Amino acid sequence: MKALLLVLLAQLCSASLVPEREKDPEYWRGQAQETLRAALRLQRLNQNVAKNLILFLGDGMGVSTVTAARILKGQLQNGQGEESLLEMDKFPYVALAKTYNTNAQVPDSAGTATAYLCGVKANEGTVGVTAGVTRDRCNTTKGQEVTSILRWAKDGGKAVGIVTTTRVTHATPSAAYAHSASRDWYSDGEMPPDALEGGCKDIARQLVENIPDIEVILGGGRKYMFPKNASDVEYPQEDKHRGTRLDRRDLVQAWHDAKPPGKVAKYVWHRRDLLALNLSRVDFLLGE
Repeated sequence: MKALLLVLLAQLCSASLVPEREKDPEYWRGQAQETLRAALRLQRLNQNVAKNLILFLGDGMGVSTVTAARILKGQLQNGQGEESLLEMDKFPYVALAKTYNTNAQVPDSAGTATAYLCGVKANEGTVGVTAGVTRDRCNTTKGQEVTSILRWAKDGGKAVGIVTTTRVTHATPSAAYAHSASRDWYSDGEMPPDALEGGCKDIARQLVENIPDIEVILGGGRKYMFPKNASDVEYPQEDKHRGTRLDRRDLVQAWHDAKPPGKVAKYVWHRRDLLALNLSRVDFLLGE
């Protein structure tokens, strides 16, 4: 008997948490009708050409993650959560994109980045290439490279940039400029001998060589730009931050040397140095 009373009490308490308006079917029908009317008003699509494009990406930002963010926002505002709206929920145009891997139901950042930056579905673990490339197989790469929206913008005369909170050679940003059978080939120090012998380039080298006139590159991962065992400028005593390159190249210097005469190229590794720059006098910026 006590157990039954507790169950009934719990049901009553949970029912009281539901706002009264959500108990009225017309509340939901009214929302549905307004959604339909808004969609119908959008049928005359904007066909203008965008002057500029900024692509913000939250890695792993699927529907369930966005839903969790929406609920958290609402709960932090003392609501139930589900009724909340993120700013992007208010956009006049919203769409979903499938970014699955061709050979994996649960995708990774490399194949998905290739999908949304290059418009091509690819195998798990591969970057900037078609599904004809097998992961870790250098000899499957040639002729399978695909270009990205960054390349298209640069070819169209636009200034371009990559800004990331992870390594600039990480799978997500690297699809903008690199073509690799493995997302893990950050430098030649991470590549197997057969890949090096096959002529495949590591991702850090491709960052410098593939599209040498990227105006802004900001992120982490500078150890992949420097010779093996070279001390890091910020953490000189920590082995894990030492350079990894077997070819002994300084790719930051190579990046600088590749710039046209008369253009100002600046490399920074500290927030202080970045804020001290007069950006109106800088043509190219690399920060790691």
